[in-house]
Amino acid sequence: MSNFMSNYFGPLDKSSCVYFFIITIIFFVILVITIFAELAFMVRNYDKLNFKTISGGILMVFNVFLAYFVNRLLLTMCNKSLA
Repeated sequence: MSNFMSNYFGPLDKSSCVYFFIITIIFFVILVITIFAELAFMVRNYDKLNFKTISGGILMVFNVFLAYFVNRLLLTMCNKSLA
């Protein structure tokens, strides 16, 4: 029973931190694409811009940045705790 518990609920090794590394890279790429897409949208629709579209774009960029930052923080915590 102890072997079962340690296999399925015990700590993982440092190679498991690769998951957070991959997710961090993916969210960084999404963040860069989102920033360029929002800037392109604002340039193309400059005459139709209002507070709603600008604030929506800013919130979308912030949301993606937050997802990137959280995964980067989890990657750091994983690497430091398993060092």
